[in-house]
Amino acid sequence: MTSSAPVPPPLALSLPVPAPLRERGISRAVAFSIPMTLRFRGITRREGVLLHGISGWGEFSPFSEYGTAESANWLRCAVEAATCDYPEMRRGEVGVNVTVPVVAPEHAHRIVSESGARTAKVKVADARSSLPEDAERLRAVRDALGPQGKIRVDANAAWDVAEASAALEVLEQAAGGLEYAEQPCPSLEELAELRRRIAVPIAADESIRRAGDPERAIAMEAADVVVVKVQPLGGVRRCLALAAASPVRVVVSSALETSIGLYTGYRLAASLESLDLDCGLGTASLLGADVLAETLRPTAGSLAVPQVRPVAEARAVAAVAADEATARAWQERLALCAELID
Repeated sequence: MTSSAPVPPPLALSLPVPAPLRERGISRAVAFSIPMTLRFRGITRREGVLLHGISGWGEFSPFSEYGTAESANWLRCAVEAATCDYPEMRRGEVGVNVTVPVVAPEHAHRIVSESGARTAKVKVADARSSLPEDAERLRAVRDALGPQGKIRVDANAAWDVAEASAALEVLEQAAGGLEYAEQPCPSLEELAELRRRIAVPIAADESIRRAGDPERAIAMEAADVVVVKVQPLGGVRRCLALAAASPVRVVVSSALETSIGLYTGYRLAASLESLDLDCGLGTASLLGADVLAETLRPTAGSLAVPQVRPVAEARAVAAVAADEATARAWQERLALCAELID
């Protein structure tokens, strides 16, 4: 294990560390609340807790709809990041897709053009956007990427099988081909049925990380791609074991973390035995602030993964410190989850 030399943020910003976490080497917990640059995934602020331990920093930031049992996996990941060494990297650079929220076609075109990425992940099936509007956004993204670029869509489980089949036919035509459709339906059973109906490859995300049984998606032949998010699945080591056992391709994606959490995802991607899909880790631009002096942002569709762990910068953390009520809510959530981790 390595020791993180820089001094953590001031004690005044810290939460009480639950005893089970102190026993695992966690010395500091700081709640944050960061505005989003755009409404994304239905939220306008990203909140969570940074943990400081004997090896550095980890992030605990489960979304509000996650219960205690599900959120405990996110805490396992944070504790692993803050108290353990990362596995050895197999690659020094990781390809990253650009993420396109539900925005007007002109805005989508600008996002993709400025990113320099070769792959775009486009949000669709949002309550604020119709299918024709989604199709227009995809046409703009294709124009920005060019014919060789790859486009994937993410529906966040919005459709049933019949709706997904009809919508993806329209969207595939508008995009000039889709690399895959991420979580078009809620359940693994629906994904398996849809996969038998259409030619667009299917990626499983929420139905894997919320089912408590990631291997079930593979056994049911419900997906061509498994989306691996390091926090919801409980840490780098568990994700590596899942990827090693998977006969289908794996893509590493973020859960809208700060750069502390994103670094854990990058280290997972850098450690995978095989990685042939651009990762969904370029989401720092969706946050209006960060906890590092230098945010982890890909350039021209890739990021050189630092060997040295990032260190939360005291002034940056102070600037996004949660208010008293929010911090108290996270303190309670942290304590409940701490009782469940082993």
